[in-house]
Amino acid sequence: MSPSPRILIIGGVAGGASAAARARRLSEDADIVLLERGPDVSFANCGLPYHIGGVIEERGRLLVQTPESLSARFDLDVRVRTEAVSIDAQAQVVLVRNLRTGKETREPYDALVLSPGATALRPAIPGAEDERICTLRNMGDMDRILAVLAKGGPRSQAAPGSDRPVVRVLPAQQVGVPGGTSRAALPGTALVVGAGFIGLELAEQLRHRGLAVTLVEKLSHVLGVADGEMSFPLQEELARQGVDLRLGRSVSAFEHEGEALVAKLDDGACLPCDLVVLSVGVRPETTLAREAGLALGATGGILVDDQMRTSDPHIFAVGDAIEIRDFTSGDPALVPLAGPANRQGRIAAEVILGRDSHYKATQGTSICKVFGLTFAMTGLSETLLQRKGMAYRRVYVHPADHATYYPDAQPITLKLLFEPENGRILGAQAVGVAGVDKRIDVIAVAQRAGLTVFDLEDLELCYAPPFGSAKDAINMAGFVASNVLRGDVELWEPEELVGLREAQTLVDVRTFQEHALGTIPGAICAPVDELRDRLEDLPRDGELLVFCQVGLRGYLAARILSQHGFKVRNLSGGYKRYAMWQGAQGVPRESEAKGEAGGPASCLC
Repeated sequence: MSPSPRILIIGGVAGGASAAARARRLSEDADIVLLERGPDVSFANCGLPYHIGGVIEERGRLLVQTPESLSARFDLDVRVRTEAVSIDAQAQVVLVRNLRTGKETREPYDALVLSPGATALRPAIPGAEDERICTLRNMGDMDRILAVLAKGGPRSQAAPGSDRPVVRVLPAQQVGVPGGTSRAALPGTALVVGAGFIGLELAEQLRHRGLAVTLVEKLSHVLGVADGEMSFPLQEELARQGVDLRLGRSVSAFEHEGEALVAKLDDGACLPCDLVVLSVGVRPETTLAREAGLALGATGGILVDDQMRTSDPHIFAVGDAIEIRDFTSGDPALVPLAGPANRQGRIAAEVILGRDSHYKATQGTSICKVFGLTFAMTGLSETLLQRKGMAYRRVYVHPADHATYYPDAQPITLKLLFEPENGRILGAQAVGVAGVDKRIDVIAVAQRAGLTVFDLEDLELCYAPPFGSAKDAINMAGFVASNVLRGDVELWEPEELVGLREAQTLVDVRTFQEHALGTIPGAICAPVDELRDRLEDLPRDGELLVFCQVGLRGYLAARILSQHGFKVRNLSGGYKRYAMWQGAQGVPRESEAKGEAGGPASCLC
């Protein structure tokens, strides 16, 4: 590559804009041209739902860079409303069309970077052509949703010299945000189809605007990347906030009753809706690459090596359109996240300009706010580990986000997945009110560094009562997992309750008061603090399945019982984990205290 190459970048946002900026920082001589089909070259697509909800009031706050700012600071040739029509890889030329004038030009390149992103899936549902049915992927999509909310529709008159509709956005205090005073300009009902990250964020923000929101999800639980029991608290939070959640359902058709739009579900239910947002996933935009003869991977994304180079040595690709390698399994995957896209753009620019940079796979570290709760994860879920046939163990802990003697401590539920042989970290998920991001970030770093669950025991993390505990949640997860691998305790799983054998006895080691408020049906009560005095009352000719509220007292009971000759296993995560599992199976929580799931529980007195 010459010291002053011509670098042509197709597509902006995270990957393309990062590649352009990094290339300029490395070379003042390079001729860098950035082409963007839309009107916005670099925007915060993760912030789109929050502008719709009024949390981010100013639209301009979402514009990370403009063509003018990129040109001024980085001396880039930025061309918006400009489409790459085709690539002649042999001649190293791209046919480019100005979408305003229709004029076409041929742009040569020494290196080409593709950052076309992904397109929102729009299922072929009858009646889905109605203008009130939207997707959310870019600023234009956001504007169309706001236009529907303002009852102006996507065909509102455009401002002079603008490609965007005029949208009257009410200030937050007037759109149903708590403390609001007026909802006159808003439609009354919204339907969100798909309960992934964007769907959950939209449901929250539309509720903030005062709309009645129905969330339809084809899977049996929200947030399909998560495991069912870990997403169950999110479902409870959605219900608490008034979201009508329809799980295991899909939209079969959209129909019209006069001017009204009605969504018909596959169970026959009919839902009137003034706004519909389809949030059922994305597909990598590979048309340009495919037509240029570039290789696609097994997942359908553009195939690249660890230097972001495609099957053509002069063409690189980054972002949501590419197939990456999963960090945990090594398998090909599609992971459309902004952080990885930024790093990929940076690496492509460095390789083009002579640096030996390599992309080190994607962990899929992600986070989502759902009203008062936060969910975060890194690595693979248990569902994916099972699908891939990978061996794993799992543990659950429910520590507080900071010292419980300091006010306002909040519980965190943390699930840790690891290899049975060596304790290598395979993935983690956490849900709670506070401190979730901190714990998953620490585990993500530990996983990338090759640490094991044994190392988590020894991590020295900052501690003061307002911020953490002397034994942090990360340490606790490491202690529990390491105890399992060292053979200090054997675990049992809630799934085993379905085939419980006669020789197995459920033992609740919480207090009699806790036991009376709700327990696993059929369990006897033997509080751990009285356990040594009650050993003769426990059956020795079978197996004891002990549990407490969150797992700690159950572990202590298992250690006592095993050293007195009992065959015993503990329920990791305790009764709280059982309740999450039960909820994920669709069993009403009220049945636990009433004993309806298997008759009244007995106490060992």
